[in-house]
Order: sequence, then C-alpha cells, then structure tokens
Amino acid sequence: MNKESWQGIFPALVTPFKSDDTIDFELFRNNLEAQIEAGVTGAIVAGSLGEASTLTRSEKVELVKFAKGFVPENFPVVLCIAEQSTNEAVSIAREAESIGADGLMVLPPMRYKADDRETVMYFKTIAENTALPLMIYNNPVDYKIEVTLDMFEELAAVSNIHAIKESTRDVSNVTRIFNRFGDRFKVFCGVDTLIMEEVMLGADGVVGGLVDAFPKETVAIFNLVKAGFYKEALRIYRWYLPLLELDIHPKLVQNIKLAAAKTGIGSEYVRAPRLLLEGAEREKVLTIIDQAIETQPALPDYLNLTSLA
Repeated sequence: MNKESWQGIFPALVTPFKSDDTIDFELFRNNLEAQIEAGVTGAIVAGSLGEASTLTRSEKVELVKFAKGFVPENFPVVLCIAEQSTNEAVSIAREAESIGADGLMVLPPMRYKADDRETVMYFKTIAENTALPLMIYNNPVDYKIEVTLDMFEELAAVSNIHAIKESTRDVSNVTRIFNRFGDRFKVFCGVDTLIMEEVMLGADGVVGGLVDAFPKETVAIFNLVKAGFYKEALRIYRWYLPLLELDIHPKLVQNIKLAAAKTGIGSEYVRAPRLLLEGAEREKVLTIIDQAIETQPALPDYLNLTSLA
C-alpha cells in the first residue's frame, strides 16, 4: 500500500455479532461487499466503531484474514491499533503485517494520558517495527491526547507514517496541516458531520461511520465535491446530516448498527458492556433513520461525473 492509496472513503467497519455474541462473518462480508460496490477505496477493521475494546486479539486477526480473502486485489484492509502498551502495539503491528494487512490506523496510548514526547515515541516505535504504512488518529476530543503540528513535524521524518485521521473537530486544522506540510501527509476527515466541509478544504479522504449503513450516499458526496459539483453534493449532505449526527454521540456504535440493520447490511447486536438501544432512546434514533430512508435522495451518476457538466 503506497501513500497514494490513502484516498477516498475508508469505512470504519462495524463488527456484526450474532445473538450468541460471536462474530457474524457472513454479515460482515455482506456489509463490506456493499461498501465496495458503492465505490469505497479501503476499509478499516477493529476500530472504535468496530468495538475493538471488546474484541480479542485473535478475533481482530480473523477479521483481517477474512476480509483479505474476498476483497479485490489492491483494496486496502487497514487494522486499527488501540493498545495500552507499546510492546503490545508493536506485537500486533508485526502480526498484522504477517497476515496480510495493508496498513495500520494507530490511536495514541489508551488509558494513560501520555505527554507529547511519550506520544511521539509511541507512534515512532510502532512505525519502526513494521513495514506497513500508518495513519495517525488525532482525536483529542475522545482520547484526550492531541497530536499537535509540532509533533507531526517529528513524525514526518518517519517514512511509513503516511496519513492523518483529522478528528479535532476544528476544520481549520486541515488547512494548517497542508500549510505546514504540503503533501507530506494524506489527510482524512474523521468526523462524519464535517465530511463535506473538510473535503472542500482539500482532505484526501474520509474515515466514515454512517457509511456502514449508507455507503452510496457517502461516496457520492465525496466524489461530487472532488469534481466540483458542490450544489449536487450539498443536496445530499443536507439530507444526510441528521444521520451523521448519530456518529458524534457516546452510543455511536448502537446508533450506526441500528441504521445498518434498517438498511439491510448489518445487525443491532452489540457486545457488553454495551446494550441494545431501547424505549424512548431507541425510538428517537429510529425516527431519524426511518425519516431518512423515506426521503432518500436520488443520486446523480457520481461514477460518471462528466454527465453532470
């Protein structure tokens, strides 16, 4: 996977479970095939949305192997690393490389709020122990550690750190990164509610959540914006926003899994300590999803954008 492969829509895949709490690999395949058919350009497994904190290491390995067994050639499958210790993160990175993963999305150290020096060393150590390319996940809102521009200056010296998942919630940071580093890093929007804004500012890709339920609409917005068809993209984005807001919520996993179940490419089951949505909370989310499905916009031929000119 070279640096140019980091572009387009990379769904942060949910991990579908059966009622007995085991992974539903058939449904996982159905969802990923729907993503590929819609035109996504890569996929991330075992991230936060994939309930990584409840998956065993062997389950994460199984997901990567299973995905690589049927995705098209040169379709990147990226494993998320979110570990408490550097040694474990390095060990998983090496195993990911050995089983055919194409890249790694790496979160800062979990639980311990590392300082800048410690965080940079954590990322560098992982990168130096694998040939796989890395995406650095910068989400200080949820994970309390910000990877600053000065820290990225140090990380820029590491050749296999290719990309940044930009989730600071500050759209200006996309421009700051490009102003400081030019094309050194591929920049991905990591917040669903900002996908149109950050792609308009030049983001190379999107790591999405609601794409798990609505892949075609997500790909359409990205492709239309990149082609300069802003009005057409905005029409879809305005319809999409109530759904996208389900991603910026503590129960984003339950919300997005419910949406994927309603669109026929997922299931509601989550792994404890998460519980299924119920009562008024579930009805509120269902109302948003059902209304969106009822008013789903017709999509332009975003695979043949010249027809829109």
